Amino acid sequence: MTSGLRATCAALVASATLAALPAWAQQAATPAAKPTVVIVATGGTIAGAGASALNSATYQAAKVPVDKLIAGVPELASVANVRGEQAFQIASESFTNDKLVVLGKRVSALLKDPEVSGVVVTHGTDTLEETSFFLNLVVRSDKPIVVVGSMRPGSAMSADGMLNLYDAVVVAASPSAKGKGVLVTMADDILSGRDASKRVNIKTSAFSSPWGSLGMVVEGKTYWFRSLAKRHTINSEFDIDAIDALPEVAIVYGSGSMNPALYDAAVQGGAKAIVHAGTGNGSVPNYAVDKLKAIREKGVMIVRSTRVGEGGFVLRNAEQPDDQYDWVVAHDLNPQKAKILAAVALTRPRSSAELQRIFWEY
Repeated sequence: MTSGLRATCAALVASATLAALPAWAQQAATPAAKPTVVIVATGGTIAGAGASALNSATYQAAKVPVDKLIAGVPELASVANVRGEQAFQIASESFTNDKLVVLGKRVSALLKDPEVSGVVVTHGTDTLEETSFFLNLVVRSDKPIVVVGSMRPGSAMSADGMLNLYDAVVVAASPSAKGKGVLVTMADDILSGRDASKRVNIKTSAFSSPWGSLGMVVEGKTYWFRSLAKRHTINSEFDIDAIDALPEVAIVYGSGSMNPALYDAAVQGGAKAIVHAGTGNGSVPNYAVDKLKAIREKGVMIVRSTRVGEGGFVLRNAEQPDDQYDWVVAHDLNPQKAKILAAVALTRPRSSAELQRIFWEY
């Protein structure tokens, strides 16, 4: 008997044996199909290249296309059926509101495909925290969305992009990640896109949350420790399919000896809201209070946030009488995340009370 005939006979015997089993046993004996994960690439350091292996901080971002990123991590094939799309090829500091909307709509469309189990978005780290929070607010799906980047280009020694990308696909393919909101995988941590932020600009452990990670990825397995209590994704009142543009929201950074004319410039630039990134508890200097009161009277929202780097938390009616001035506080959101939430919320007219309710809930 030839080897080919033996293989055919073996296959027929195996098939007949499987058919003779009860349905539950057939299901248990049949290997589960691998999930399908789509990697949507936008550029950034994870797609960057330096002049030499020593260039870990000096390099050109957004040089490597998505197909080469995938080919560079052959282990992905053991986790999922992976395919890639090149949405953008930019450094993330060049992300605009228009690009956020385009990306959000594409991710939403992909997740409506019943064959797609999850989506990974590769992204530059400079504005990764804004994009992950935006997607967390507007994509109405409980399927995993994982945003990932790297702090070193793939050409550098000890580059972190390969493992970060592998971990992102592991999480996106995992049923355990379903319903947990948009996630960020960096340096083995699984963070919430809602409160993850970039804390350091030259270390691979750059990202963290003041409230801790949701879990970890260790040797291709996910381990979970907490869940996000705030509203997100499928439970959000916002829907990217109904959003075509985001209004302008400006951030004015607090410091000693501020120039109140910066607020006027924001209004002249078309801002519908101003996030005051104040010192301490979102403090406003006494010489800027009247300016902000006058701007609010013209219909522009005033949101008090804080420039405090870790664990900033702005209390309403502390430092300033927010009720009296009709201002809003950003709760625990840093200025850049407060900007994203205000922009999404103000895609339709809101009272300050409505906007404050949104800041409490998201």
